[in-house]
Amino acid sequence: MAFRRFAWICGVTLLVMALNVGGTILYMVVYSYLINPGHDGQFYQAHVQVAAPYCSIIFGAPLMFVFCRWLGRRWEPGFAVKAALLVWLVYATVDVLVLAGAAATSGVSTQLAVLTSISQLTKLVAAYYGGLSASRQPQSA
Repeated sequence: MAFRRFAWICGVTLLVMALNVGGTILYMVVYSYLINPGHDGQFYQAHVQVAAPYCSIIFGAPLMFVFCRWLGRRWEPGFAVKAALLVWLVYATVDVLVLAGAAATSGVSTQLAVLTSISQLTKLVAAYYGGLSASRQPQSA
């Protein structure tokens, strides 16, 4: 039973990560076609390096809340907040490992480290409140 729950937590985490990246891609499509069109690919590559951490904060917190609430409603109320915090923990672990890998190859700026910390903090708060909200709702099947 514990493995099955952990598999659900990992699945939800990967879904939140994928949708968060999708939000950044959607932003870049809108930016490159509607907001600031007509530049070469290198210009947009440079812009996404700057914009991606902000997109992660903007898209990540609502995604984390919604999916932690959804996941928490599938289990008994006493486990909802724990499940939500585990989703955040898995997310933060993967995110920090990717950042550490980037730091090992090309370095990480202080600004990126600060933005990553802010991003993780907003996701932690969102996950907690998503789980708390789920624990206060009637269970669904």
